[in-house]
Amino acid sequence: MTGYIRKPTVTSAPNFNASEDGIALRTAMKGFGTDEQAIIDILTARSNAQRQEISKFFTQEYGRNLIEDLKSELGGKFEDVIIALMITPVDFLAKQLHKAMSGIGTEEETLVEILCSRDNKEVKEIVDAYERLYDRPLAEHMCSETSGDFRRLLTLIVTGVRNAQTEIHPERARETAEMLYNAGEGKLGTDEEIFNKILAHECFGQLRLIFEAYKDVSGRTIEQALRDEVSGELKHAMLAIVECVQSPPAFFAKKLRKAMEGAGTDDRSLIRIVVSRSEIDLGNIKEEYERLFDKTLESSVKNETSGDYKRALVALIGGA
Repeated sequence: MTGYIRKPTVTSAPNFNASEDGIALRTAMKGFGTDEQAIIDILTARSNAQRQEISKFFTQEYGRNLIEDLKSELGGKFEDVIIALMITPVDFLAKQLHKAMSGIGTEEETLVEILCSRDNKEVKEIVDAYERLYDRPLAEHMCSETSGDFRRLLTLIVTGVRNAQTEIHPERARETAEMLYNAGEGKLGTDEEIFNKILAHECFGQLRLIFEAYKDVSGRTIEQALRDEVSGELKHAMLAIVECVQSPPAFFAKKLRKAMEGAGTDDRSLIRIVVSRSEIDLGNIKEEYERLFDKTLESSVKNETSGDYKRALVALIGGA
């Protein structure tokens, strides 16, 4: 993706010992009352791979399912964070997509956030996990929940048509930028199909070059063009791709801001982004958040959450 040095906030714990952690977790949940702080201290300071090892030890040693035990001891949003940490990252995202499409209405924003921000390899892993978990292809479920050009764009992304990350052709960028211009600003009406094709097929590195060339061709940024030429969910999806091409940390920082501003907090989005980016680039997202909103991510989270839920999120963000 973009050429930035990724700064995770959660990494593998040195001197890790799955049995020690497993015993400590069992102790924290046994008897009267639960030691929530011990659970936070252990699980937010281990990588997901290490948490899977603790889970395995727990089953071998106690014949119990660690996730089920945690569910029976914890509750509310705190439980949601801890269970999110215990699931493998790819299964977690597949489950989030499933939730976004279950019940009445579809959370298009969640589909966009998960699918438009990831490269082919990451999308393919999610697609495989989805089919394994729900015995149904993700593309098929998505087609029944979305429509029009928005559906076509997401289907292209899910079917993995994007070029490999290595295929960058500077000489082709201007030509493609002109195609975009001619499909939108350069004519009456918009040819969404051309936009869909280019934004779903080209790798992020190539798209970066195309967007730079677009400024030369049009005299405007690709964002300005999309805002004028495209509407609805398709516009949000295309703008998400553009932002992730330019800076994934800025994209996620804005998503976090949106989840916490206004009345009520969008806890599902808050948990999803903090947990799913903690081992990737949450450190970068933190920096972008502070740069964009002139306050720390940690202070915003503290204002919007409370109790063990707050402590778990702050620990993952890497706060005091």
